[in-house]
Amino acid sequence: MAASSNAEQTQLQDMEEEDAGMEEREIESDEEEEVGMRIENSDDEEDDSSEDEKENEAEIQRLEEQLSINAFDYNCHVDLIKLLKQEGELFRLRKARQKMSELFPLTEEIWLDWLKDEIRLTEEEPNREKLYELFEKAVKDYICPDIWLEYAQYSIGGMGSPGGIDKVRAIFERALTAVGLHMTKGQMVWEAYREFENAILSTVQPPPGRIPSHEEKELLNTQLERIHTLFRRQLAIPLMDMEATYAEYEEWAEHGVPETVVHQYKKALQQMEKCRSFEESLLVAEPPKLAEYQAYINFELKEGDPARIQIIFERALAENCLVPDMWAKYTTYLDRQLKIKELVLSTHERAVRNCPWTMGLWKSYLLALERHGADHQTVSDVFEKALNAGFIQATDYVEIWQAYLDYLRRRVDFSKESSKELEELRGAFSRALDYMKQDVEERFGESGDPSCIIMQIWARVEALHCKNMQKARELWDSIMTKGNAKYANMWLEYYNLERSYGDPVHCRKALHRAVQCTSDYPEHVSEVLLTFERVEGSLEDWDVAVQKTETRLNRINEQRAKMAEKEASLARQEEERAEQKRKAKADKKGQKKVQKGTRAGGKRKAEQDDYRDEWNEDSAPKRHRGNGDQTTEYMETETGLSGRNAPPGYKPAPPGAIKAQQGAVAADDKLELRNDSNSVFISNLAYTLEEPEAKLRTLFETCGPIKQIRPVYTIKGNFKGYGYVQFESQASVPEALKLDRQEVEGRPMFVSPSVDKNKNPDFKVFKYNTSMEKHKIFISGLPFSCTKEQLEEICKSHGTIKDVRLVTYRSGKPKGLAYVEFADETQASQAVLKMDGMDVEGNKISVAISNPPRRNMADNPGTNRPTTHMMPRQAYGSRGRGHTQLSLLPRSLHRQSVPAGKVENGTAAERVPPTASASVSTAGETKPLSNSDFARMLLNK
Repeated sequence: MAASSNAEQTQLQDMEEEDAGMEEREIESDEEEEVGMRIENSDDEEDDSSEDEKENEAEIQRLEEQLSINAFDYNCHVDLIKLLKQEGELFRLRKARQKMSELFPLTEEIWLDWLKDEIRLTEEEPNREKLYELFEKAVKDYICPDIWLEYAQYSIGGMGSPGGIDKVRAIFERALTAVGLHMTKGQMVWEAYREFENAILSTVQPPPGRIPSHEEKELLNTQLERIHTLFRRQLAIPLMDMEATYAEYEEWAEHGVPETVVHQYKKALQQMEKCRSFEESLLVAEPPKLAEYQAYINFELKEGDPARIQIIFERALAENCLVPDMWAKYTTYLDRQLKIKELVLSTHERAVRNCPWTMGLWKSYLLALERHGADHQTVSDVFEKALNAGFIQATDYVEIWQAYLDYLRRRVDFSKESSKELEELRGAFSRALDYMKQDVEERFGESGDPSCIIMQIWARVEALHCKNMQKARELWDSIMTKGNAKYANMWLEYYNLERSYGDPVHCRKALHRAVQCTSDYPEHVSEVLLTFERVEGSLEDWDVAVQKTETRLNRINEQRAKMAEKEASLARQEEERAEQKRKAKADKKGQKKVQKGTRAGGKRKAEQDDYRDEWNEDSAPKRHRGNGDQTTEYMETETGLSGRNAPPGYKPAPPGAIKAQQGAVAADDKLELRNDSNSVFISNLAYTLEEPEAKLRTLFETCGPIKQIRPVYTIKGNFKGYGYVQFESQASVPEALKLDRQEVEGRPMFVSPSVDKNKNPDFKVFKYNTSMEKHKIFISGLPFSCTKEQLEEICKSHGTIKDVRLVTYRSGKPKGLAYVEFADETQASQAVLKMDGMDVEGNKISVAISNPPRRNMADNPGTNRPTTHMMPRQAYGSRGRGHTQLSLLPRSLHRQSVPAGKVENGTAAERVPPTASASVSTAGETKPLSNSDFARMLLNK
């Protein structure tokens, strides 16, 4: 082999010298061009006429200053590199790229730009080694065919140096191992390798007419065999457009294609047909193509070819490098199946560089290092990097500390009383506790370890391995002082430790302390103590245990009774205050109406005593018509209209409105036709909406057969912007609810279930979650012109978008806020890191995980509080209290507050006819007036 290479080297000398001369001329040309560019730039600076350059320089300084504050700002690094390249600051550009590569893996585009710039700057042969080092860094970040191809082509330029040809072949072989199986781009590397060998072949062939020597024949046959081997190897691999390669081999081979090669080719062709559908789906899919890659990976995992599984994982990660789940799936496969040390550890390292915020990847990395026998210093260094990675939850730090402490524990030889490893383990436990108390609590406001898991593990290690129960008891004393003494499970855990490694005396002491301190399940702890004394205690011990448990349980029961009484008292006080407030409000309201009626000269004075009735939107009585041909005035409630005789001076409403009102009243007369379970409540419509019933019918007729539509009008016949749609079937309601917030004449229409709030006071219309949703992000600061489609386009590069919701005012105008729901919390976390601070149409947006502030307890009807069922509640519509607080009850039915002896819904008891349902019951309680009572009262006037 060495002789063959030397012969090739001799015959290629002339060609290499010519290539070197061409390269020198290219370098000289590049130098002249660069010098010319720098002179031109210098003239521009001296002329001071380029405002763009000044702005770019200012922006460069700003970005550099920002990176000095936060070196992990990925987007800032990218922007700085773009500006420096634009300005031609090659040395500053190199420095910026180096800094970024130390913190992050670079994308294929950034690496290719960097490599091409460095190749252009290469002036001397020794600098070629620096380029080789840079290429080695590049191929480690991601498996990219274009980078490997650039690497191989660059190495061809140095094949004239000693061992140059062997180096080129070695790089090509590594490239084939890395990306030769790439279904769509692997063919480029194979063809480049064959072209290189064909170029070598052309140099070893003797001139026409001259008989080659034996050595030349041997060299020629060796080179031909190399090319044959490359063809055979390539045809055995399923690649796109492999038919063209086979045709080329048929034309090139003098003695035809061997049967073994044909068989391998057909087998590879069949495999390619299996994969064709996956490749085609990747070609047409939009980035990041996560779902398509997942399907492809699952297919290859079933096929079971390790090399193909590895290449499809690498392809997926090249486009989804910020998806921790993908890295976790890949590293798990390598850990359990391939178990190749170099491959496994390098992949774990790339995983934590791409997703440093994911604790699970660091934990897997530590385990892999231990599994493959990495030295202690390496494991410790990786752990320190994990602590500085910036996890998003306090519990992540607890888990990573547990993983490291487990590793340290496995290093200790407990057969020795004292060792360096044991002291290191104890020091690590101590440091972990300090770290959780200081660093983690300072950052998150909590330690992340309320149950003191780390201390529990330490105590168990001391008890089990070191036989040091004294230290274990000290640790448990510390655990109990951190607020855990009131929990029964903590005491039972300590008791089990004493039971296993301690003595009966300390077991009894632990249980006695548990009985005195436990507040959540004292009965259970008492039972454990009594069971212990039954098995191991004396009669005296039994008597003491019974006395203590009875005393403690009696005290607990007394405390519970006092607490219940206190809660009931508070509930009564709240009820009394609410009742007083309601009465004061009613009195004040009545006084204002009387004063207003007096000032108006008695125009609306009632012919009888005023009637007081707190009608609200949710509890409208059944409506009745007036007698005779008199004009009917309709009174609005949320559920319809109520009528009585028209007052003097009444101006009738337009015929269309009256007709609509009469239709609504007619429909309400048939109470059995009304069904809330088949209805939806429509609101936030424009008051100027023409023919609302026809409009609503058009909007909702696609949801199912409509039974009736009840738009609500004012006393003057004007549409109030809301109403009801009742369907024939309950199955139509979910379809109607899907139209919620659909725009109708420039306003979002609100669609919600039709619910009687008197019967269902805890019903909530607000359909969005009010707690933390880790898979959803909240965006503020958006420009008002931003549309749902534009926002989805911005976010889709960070993961799979499930929903985008722009927050608007009732009028439909945007608030500049939005919620974006991703497929999982990992994608949402990535979006927060990448999008926070992003510039959108000149606005700097803020992005965070969706975590709405807690709603006020008083505003939350579903909140569990002791006074909920006792406090009188005023019923509002399904969308809450309306804008207007004006009473819709005619003045003639209002009255001021009356003595307690009066009837609630009418005048004095003696004035109510005997048949009225408002008569006083035997218990002294009053009954509300029925619809017929109201009608009779109105008609009597």
